[in-house]
Amino acid sequence: MTSFVPQSLLNLHLSGLEEYTPIQPFEVLSRRLGIPASQIVKLDANENPYGPLPAVAEALAEYPYYHIYPDPQQSELREALSGFVGVPAEHILPGQGADELLDYICRLFLSPGDAIINTPPTFGMYSFDAKLQGGQVIDVWRREDYSVDVAGIEKILGIGYSARVTDAPISNPQSPIPKILFLTSPNNPSGTWLGDEDLRRLLALPLVVVLDEAYVEFANQPSRADWVLAHDNLIVLRTFSKAAGIAGLRLGYGIFPAWLMPYLWKFKQPYNVNVAASVAGLASLRHTDQIIAVVEKLKSERDRLYAALSAIPYLRPHPSEANFVLCRVEGRDAGELKQALERQGILVRYYNKPGLDNCIRISVGRPEQTDRLLEALGSLAS
Repeated sequence: MTSFVPQSLLNLHLSGLEEYTPIQPFEVLSRRLGIPASQIVKLDANENPYGPLPAVAEALAEYPYYHIYPDPQQSELREALSGFVGVPAEHILPGQGADELLDYICRLFLSPGDAIINTPPTFGMYSFDAKLQGGQVIDVWRREDYSVDVAGIEKILGIGYSARVTDAPISNPQSPIPKILFLTSPNNPSGTWLGDEDLRRLLALPLVVVLDEAYVEFANQPSRADWVLAHDNLIVLRTFSKAAGIAGLRLGYGIFPAWLMPYLWKFKQPYNVNVAASVAGLASLRHTDQIIAVVEKLKSERDRLYAALSAIPYLRPHPSEANFVLCRVEGRDAGELKQALERQGILVRYYNKPGLDNCIRISVGRPEQTDRLLEALGSLAS
């Protein structure tokens, strides 16, 4: 047997990489709990409880060309997305979920020694993808109300309120070079909106600003997708997973500045978006009025859920512009609360880390799911 150890050829930075922890599959949870899937109230992953539109299932059933490779340019889908977001198709790139596009962005911009600026608590994939590429993560923690600390980010770059920013890259050999700022609006898991003025200040910095709008359809605010046309350092990411209810098909898209698109076309895998996802996306975009109607139902239910959670003595819900509500648990252990709900077939997301100590996040469900959740939480109040 050879003494050669192939693991020694791995990139060194991978040894300390923490694995991203996803939500367990629905079928696994059903088997583990011993509860039929039909009786589980799944409120732990911000999925759309209404699922895809009926037109999506019909389009998937009728499509005749699954044996043919998909269009590598996704031309029809990009044109439909152009009409939906109001941005020319030349700026749009679909992906296998927005997660694929996050990976592309990190690989395009980061080398070992470079860094991203992250604003925790927020979506964990930003730091995960940066570290996967050998980049470092500079955390600028959100304030107590989960708003972005804009001045703190400016301070990282050595910039005051009135300082002029040039196009020159930051060069300090003693510290990592921040290249990308990741932002989510509404933020996950807090549901917090990033205001226009704060975004403008951040766009004035010598960074690529990635604005993740996965939950924007649920906000009482407009998308900033068209801002890309006026800002060469802005990237906006969107998804079909939430509002359109096709998370399992993995379809997202990015709106990119014109100068970056040629690099993305060279960089991406040719058949990155599968045929089924494209068919489902196109069918969804043909019926956006129905998607909007579902979103309005979920927004109304979010408001009802928030009001009801506010009346539960051991919960402190945070106002949300997304399809979930973050709650701090007071006077009891949030992990034990999650387990107690799980034994009743109700699944919520549990957090116990900086900025999210002793918290649960509850996705907005159908009214009957909210009723069952609230009944269970009430029974656990004593």
